[in-house]
Amino acid sequence: MGDSAPVPVPVLEGEEKLIAATHQIVKALQNKKDFLTHDARKILADLGSQLMSSITKLDTIQEPNSKSLEEQLNILQNKVMSWEELEDHQSVTTVIWNCGQQYVDDYLTSVDELQKFTQQLESNNLGVDDLILSRAHQVVRTAMNRLQEEFKHLLVQNKQPFQPEHMSFRSNEDDDTSIASFGDDSLEDVVQRDSMSRRSDEYISVLELVHPDVIPDLRCIANLMFNSNYSRDCSQAFVNVRRDALDDFLFILEADKLCIDDVVKMEWNSLNSKIRRWIRCMNIFVRVYLASEKCLSDQIFGELDHSVSSVCFVESSKGSILHLLKFAEAVAIGSHQPEKLIRILDMYEVLSDLMPDINAMFSDGAGLCVRTQCQDILGSLAGCARTTFLEFEHAVASSVSTNPFRGGGIHHLTRYVMNYMKTLTDYSKILNELLKGDEEEEDSPQDMTPDREEEEDNSNGSSYYISPLAQYFRSFTSILKCNLDDKSKLYKDESLGHLFLMNNIHYMAEKVKNSHDLRTILGDDWIRKHNWRFQQHAMNYERATWSSILSLLTEEGLHNPGSNSISRTLLKERLQCFYAAFDEVYKSQTGWLIQDSQLRDDLRISTSLKVIQAYRTFVGRHNNHISDKHIRYSPDDMENFLLDLFEGSPRSLHGSSHRGK
Repeated sequence: MGDSAPVPVPVLEGEEKLIAATHQIVKALQNKKDFLTHDARKILADLGSQLMSSITKLDTIQEPNSKSLEEQLNILQNKVMSWEELEDHQSVTTVIWNCGQQYVDDYLTSVDELQKFTQQLESNNLGVDDLILSRAHQVVRTAMNRLQEEFKHLLVQNKQPFQPEHMSFRSNEDDDTSIASFGDDSLEDVVQRDSMSRRSDEYISVLELVHPDVIPDLRCIANLMFNSNYSRDCSQAFVNVRRDALDDFLFILEADKLCIDDVVKMEWNSLNSKIRRWIRCMNIFVRVYLASEKCLSDQIFGELDHSVSSVCFVESSKGSILHLLKFAEAVAIGSHQPEKLIRILDMYEVLSDLMPDINAMFSDGAGLCVRTQCQDILGSLAGCARTTFLEFEHAVASSVSTNPFRGGGIHHLTRYVMNYMKTLTDYSKILNELLKGDEEEEDSPQDMTPDREEEEDNSNGSSYYISPLAQYFRSFTSILKCNLDDKSKLYKDESLGHLFLMNNIHYMAEKVKNSHDLRTILGDDWIRKHNWRFQQHAMNYERATWSSILSLLTEEGLHNPGSNSISRTLLKERLQCFYAAFDEVYKSQTGWLIQDSQLRDDLRISTSLKVIQAYRTFVGRHNNHISDKHIRYSPDDMENFLLDLFEGSPRSLHGSSHRGK
């Protein structure tokens, strides 16, 4: 560039001595170059390398067209401060990224040059004025503050919408899958697990939480700030923005922030709803949102040290996941009502399934607190599930009734226990793990000793493994049977007591027979034994109800004294007694209830075969001794009347000689 003289750059004292010493060595060696030892040659080679390094550094600063350090700083300062002056002039915040890519590129280039210039001043020890270095640091600080604001602006303004209702695995919260409280007499087959807890593998892949077009700019800003020793400012900006985004997401999922006392005191229906929502939240939050958040952190900070991305991710997400875990902790330390067990197992299963994902995302030391908290709460849920399971056994044993169950039908306790067990089969693997060792720590579950039929079933000496769950299920049914025996004794009518036991044991047997899982756990021998039991109660019902009545249709006591002739008076009285007894049975037992249609028909047919056959034979044999006016019902009438029994609606035959529905 012509005759322009280079700008003088001060040469440091150490470098002057190095150059002077080099000149002296060169002169001294001119006459002794043939006498250099190997060590001397090595020393000179090292000295040459050091000299070349110093010359290179000086050349960097002392280029023929380089400006003075202060002039260079002035140029860089003007480029950086122009945006600050523009804001002061307009009294509004100016966002560089809203002004076009050319302005963005120019600003980033200027900051990059400023950062390198400042580092050069610091590292080369050029003996510059402290004022220049202080000015450089101040300009860098201004640029970093600007980049921090631009960084936050890009994150906020380019946040992508997130709509969880469009996810394939969203549970339908409108479905009525609530679990009735223990002893609820309205319970039928509503004890069921939430399908959401088994859909943890059906999740959407990682989403773009921030528009992909701005990721390169965010990464560039992060690199600049970290290289300028403003890592904390950049990290904090990211953490603050993304933490707010995570809080917004939890709000969308309706994950209420509840304290432990609120959860512990909550009524079951409300708690059940919130647990189902928590299950849904955890699946979406961990498998979709946290995975996407980890990906975003890696994209922005991936070119820096690995720990940077990990720490930023942990700090931004830790509060949200610990908030969700706090709810699970509150549920685990709450009461142990049996109706809670299904939901607790759902929570345990979901958290257990998510642990590999959580451990992978929070694998570094920064995530230790999250991993530890998850493991602790998983243990708490396991303990709560185990205690609640055993509490269910106690609740069945201690369920006491003071009044007989209306109509001798299927008691709500029987329904609850059998449906409860059927639902628990879905958790066989989990429960067998949780209950493992209980049989070793305690003598046995309550009433675990098999009764005589079970002993006979196993009398062949064969040994086979019985899972912990199977042992407890046998205990449950044994305890239930004892409880039902006590309840049957509340009936004044022995027949109704047998009908009650027949109904309930038949229900138990059918429930097991029609459930593949229950049948596998309890076995066909159990079903055969309980089929035999309810059939015995059916025969006992017939015997208790009809034996005395059918005895009226026998020949005994109908003959005249001292003669083989039939007494018409006695025959008439006997027949009237039969009709009176039959009418009484009809009146009472039409109000009794057999809900299973097949069982009801079977008992009607069995009863008809005995009663109608005896009645038909009796009337036919004494037809010559009885006038038609004394025959109140024909055999067909009797058969039709018997078809009215066990419908649960009392009727009367008084004043009627035909079947009146």
